Amino acid sequence: MPTDPLAPLLDLADVRPALDQARAAVDAAMRHRALRRSGGPVAAEIALRTSVASAALDTHGFDLEGVRAGVVTDPVVQGALRVTASLDGLTGTWAKAPRQVLAKLHTLVARDVLTAEELGRPVDASVVPRLDALSALLAGATSAPVLLQAAVVHGELLALKAFAGPNGVVARAAARLTLIAGGLDPRGLLAMDVGHRSREPEYVGSSNAFATGTPDGLRSWLRHFAAATERAAEELVEVCEKAAE
Repeated sequence: MPTDPLAPLLDLADVRPALDQARAAVDAAMRHRALRRSGGPVAAEIALRTSVASAALDTHGFDLEGVRAGVVTDPVVQGALRVTASLDGLTGTWAKAPRQVLAKLHTLVARDVLTAEELGRPVDASVVPRLDALSALLAGATSAPVLLQAAVVHGELLALKAFAGPNGVVARAAARLTLIAGGLDPRGLLAMDVGHRSREPEYVGSSNAFATGTPDGLRSWLRHFAAATERAAEELVEVCEKAAE
């Protein structure tokens, strides 16, 4: 039987406990009483917050209330909103045709930023083998916890810089889609990118460390991802509390 390629990552120091703690925080947040009555409004608010945070991480930072009011026309912000709105409809295709979904995500976020010829296409043929390897993982080559899978998807797409323009928005959306399709966050209630934005220096540093491929670099990124997930769970609780008032 082939060895699970992600299994060794769970043996890195402190990674498994960090992911377990993050999973427990998510599970607790998902049990909030407000989700029984106000799940729709909560999901809409989370979608707005995580989209704005994702655009900000690609240096397109705008005030949340300005985006809510519809006065922000920045193309990357608008693209991030389109991407988030598309995730539910892409869930069924993600494991079967991840390259197709990545192309769709890139087209949605970058259609007002890049030329038509650049949309949905990797920037260079050299990244294709690693994109194919990532696709194989998503198609069933691993049974690792979904949080670990999402972290690897996110880190790998950032490291590859696979797409022109707002590649980071694509990477973050792909990670969120992994959590949704994998059943950890089926309703898209985790504001993952708020978690990353709240720890932005660590996010940047640990993603660069992941790109080195060293055990310490991988461990740094996975621990960051777990911490960002806990922050996303806190954000969900905060939004739920407000909805319950």
